[in-house]
Amino acid sequence: MTFEYAPAPESRSVVDIAPAYGLFIDGEFTEAADGRVFKTVSPSTEEVLSEVARAGEADVERAVAAARRAFEGWSALPGSERAKYLFRIARIIQERSRELAVLETLDNGKPIKETRDTDLPLVAAHFFYHAGWADKLEHAGYGHAPRPLGVAAQVIPWNFPLLMLAWKIAPALATGNTVVLKPAETTPLSALFFADVCRQAGLPRGVVNILPGYGDTGAALVAHPGVDKVAFTGSTGVGKEIARTVAGTRKKLTLELGGKGANIVFDDAPVDQAVEGIVSGIFFNQGQVCCAGSRLLVQESVHDEVLDALKRRIATLRLGDPLDKNTDIGAINSAEQLARITALTDQGEAEGAERWTAPCELPSSGYWFAPTVFSGVTQAHTVARDEIFGPVLSVLTFRTPDEAVAKANNTAYGLSAGIWTDKGSRILAMANKLRAGVVWSNTFNKFDPTSPFGGYKESGYGREGGRHGLEAYLDV
Repeated sequence: MTFEYAPAPESRSVVDIAPAYGLFIDGEFTEAADGRVFKTVSPSTEEVLSEVARAGEADVERAVAAARRAFEGWSALPGSERAKYLFRIARIIQERSRELAVLETLDNGKPIKETRDTDLPLVAAHFFYHAGWADKLEHAGYGHAPRPLGVAAQVIPWNFPLLMLAWKIAPALATGNTVVLKPAETTPLSALFFADVCRQAGLPRGVVNILPGYGDTGAALVAHPGVDKVAFTGSTGVGKEIARTVAGTRKKLTLELGGKGANIVFDDAPVDQAVEGIVSGIFFNQGQVCCAGSRLLVQESVHDEVLDALKRRIATLRLGDPLDKNTDIGAINSAEQLARITALTDQGEAEGAERWTAPCELPSSGYWFAPTVFSGVTQAHTVARDEIFGPVLSVLTFRTPDEAVAKANNTAYGLSAGIWTDKGSRILAMANKLRAGVVWSNTFNKFDPTSPFGGYKESGYGREGGRHGLEAYLDV
């Protein structure tokens, strides 16, 4: 007998979303200079959650000026004093974690069990970790008394709104910089709630400024002459535009861009464990992850066994209400992203790859895409080369380790890879040959603030997290 899961919804009452939000500049919420606003929509229901001020060039000017004024006092504080603020922020995030998890799920569409069990614990961990570095920068390996850069312009994506904020703001503040951050236009709410966390922690005015807006806001921020550091996470195309803008200036730049990660399964890998890792690698956050294991490379002799086991496991995934604690697959973040996923998968089918879609019922409202697997894929197929950024897996085969390495590296990206095998020596040998910034062994999508993260080739440059990530915010 198969038992059905009873609904287990998280209550929306734990978060109070205001009907409208302003920009956060110099410690206060304020309207945009030109009065423009935009609406943020819940992807699972298409419900309008709130109306948000849309920053323009005049607002960027105000925010950068506020950050510049605050820099003198903030950078002059002893590291131990800056650490106190970061520790307070981390504790407040922990205290408000349930509220923030529900908010993130409503605004982003990802399952509550991911925001609750992954995103929020990591957000707090990044602030705790970087608070520990604030008074130890002389021992980080970047010379005696390393200095902060100044004003950091930070542009973050919609797939991990609060976590990407933490990845960027925590090291910037720990090293003595001030921040102007632009959240993605589809997910501005958690950044605005973080502004309230900053006020609750007593952070000095102007140290953190939040400017919701569209691409023109980010472009104005990146190009502003008063900015000393630019950090961007997002698409490769936008990353290239930012690199062109910053070229020839004194601005320091880090880019974390797209990916087409290879998940490599050898014939001696424990199949059930590997299948769980494959599912986590591509269906976590609906595949809307830069380092997703979107290309599965399976050794030819176990291809059928792995594919059959994988389809059985995918068929058990529960798609639906992201606020339900039983949900495995939530909503796609926006109608625009859903259209991109649909177009690329249709192209994959038209090119001759064999498409399999999980048997699940899609809700009538919202943006949804069922977990999908393409087999019979070659390196020439679009689904094996382009970043789809959705719950879509392409399966290729290999015979030898050298062939696996060649196929894994045959991509414009270089962000992540996974290796599944019973032999530790093979893992080490393969990891040294894979051109990927992060290589997981017998696991996938595991993150820790003490470990640096970043890519090669069109996946960007620079590292975030760990001791290595401090360098991006220091004048060394």
